[in-house]
Amino acid sequence: MAFDGTTIAAVRKELSDSILGGRIYKIAQPEPDELLITIKTPEGQRKLYISASASLPLIYLTDENKPSPMTAPGFCMLLRKYVGNGRITAISQPGLERILFFDIEHLNELGDLCRKRLIVEIMGKHSNIIFCDDKDKILDSIKHVSAQMSSVREVLPGRTYFIPDTMSKLDPLTVSFKNFVLALREKPAALGKAIYTSFTGISPVVAEHIVSESGLDTDIPASDISEDMLIHLYRQFSYYIEDLKEGNFHPVIYYSNEVPKEFTAIPFSHYGNYRAECFDSISRVLRTYYATRNTVTRIRQKSADLRHVVQTNLERARKKYDLQSKQLQGTEGREKYKVYGELINTYGYNLDPEAKSLTCLNYYTNEDITIPLDPQKTPQENAQKYFAKYNKQKRTFEALSELIQETADEIRYLESVSNSLDIALSEADLGQIKEELTASGYVRRKFTKKKVKLTNKPMHYISSDGYDIYVGKNNIQNDELTFSFANGGDWWFHAKGAPGSHVIVKTNGDELPDRTFEEAGRLAAYYSKNRGSDKVEIDYIEKKHVKKPNGAKPGFVVYYTNYSLVIDSDISNIKVVQD
Repeated sequence: MAFDGTTIAAVRKELSDSILGGRIYKIAQPEPDELLITIKTPEGQRKLYISASASLPLIYLTDENKPSPMTAPGFCMLLRKYVGNGRITAISQPGLERILFFDIEHLNELGDLCRKRLIVEIMGKHSNIIFCDDKDKILDSIKHVSAQMSSVREVLPGRTYFIPDTMSKLDPLTVSFKNFVLALREKPAALGKAIYTSFTGISPVVAEHIVSESGLDTDIPASDISEDMLIHLYRQFSYYIEDLKEGNFHPVIYYSNEVPKEFTAIPFSHYGNYRAECFDSISRVLRTYYATRNTVTRIRQKSADLRHVVQTNLERARKKYDLQSKQLQGTEGREKYKVYGELINTYGYNLDPEAKSLTCLNYYTNEDITIPLDPQKTPQENAQKYFAKYNKQKRTFEALSELIQETADEIRYLESVSNSLDIALSEADLGQIKEELTASGYVRRKFTKKKVKLTNKPMHYISSDGYDIYVGKNNIQNDELTFSFANGGDWWFHAKGAPGSHVIVKTNGDELPDRTFEEAGRLAAYYSKNRGSDKVEIDYIEKKHVKKPNGAKPGFVVYYTNYSLVIDSDISNIKVVQD
């Protein structure tokens, strides 16, 4: 989700409700492009975090402190000098721009009342924090932008501040139906793109939401929309804008596979397939969203080496499996050579010398058969040649069958490790997976004097009926759950024919209700390679019927009788326990 005008509008409302009228108590600049402002309000102190980072510009209320440099930067010192005890008198957003104005009153050295304006621009790589006087003259900015850096606008002390109009977009808060139609008619683009390229502060995902609410296809050309459809589209557009004007914000984060996919200040109707988590504060949404995204990104980065090891060995094993399968196909005709040898021994006594073939009755099929012969060999030597060929291919078949099974087991094991990496959420998860790969010989062990003890627990859920459900995060945990933790009467679940976690339901000696079986099945579906599918087949059985063959790889089990169910992988309504 872009940090668009809608999000800025929600932030503005929250800040107006919480810090408007408050006095600036502390100003810190933890990073070259960040501010952390502490504000005293009647309800207590609030901290406002502002980042003009090119990669992640943000503004929200926070409870966290960040360490600041021993010597404050010049921009921070300037703010402290002028507005160190100033009062915030207004917080505004021009149109639906990604800009916030903070109007501040303060007393100068002579005790006269003065006014300043702090401007926060959240515009991707062009984000900035600009400090102006009451006549919009720039006093300083956290980033200086010279004419050499931008031909559109200089951001330097002494220059006059203005909002650059580089896109010539319309203001969605004031646009009339006539101008709305003209803007879309002029765009030779798909309907969704025509909306977000025509109006300020509207992001692609918001445009998609408006079109979806209208019952139209976002990909159809805007120029093909009929007048009636445009009226209906404008009505939905107006409803959305009216919610913005009235401050009807309901912040929410949408999750896909427990990874935050989008956040929004006004819920999206076309995101019904994702798990939605509602919040009472847009600041909490922003903190949660970006913290979770950063965690997922960090784990992805830290798992890159392990993923490379797994993927490299998986590709090698798959190539080996294909080669072995082709070699095995070459042994499919081995039985005919045995038959050739037997028939030559049976009918070869009356063969002419130097005969090139033998035509006789095949008593296995009661049909005539022609057997090629080497005229330089006797019938007995020809028979021995075919028997030798049969025995060679038989030995090859037996050896390859065993090798193919080993290779298939290796592929299945590596796919299960790949699935474990997909669901890893912490460095402890990665550590246990690395230890597993080390024990299996895929990662070389580094000998150090300090022994690191891995402490990691399986995931824990509570069913709607109050039963504990445990999910293994990797093959080591799968083995521990199934063969050390579970009792014989507990129930064991696993996605059929797919890499995935072992799921254990503790029965406490009870007969489980159907709803608990379904919820355990959903967990087994979700924590498998088939997550996201509407129909996943799940095997389930009492744990006492699950066995582990001698010498089998971690996580590998066998069972010979089981029940099955087909279910989706939606676990949004299953309560997770934070152990």
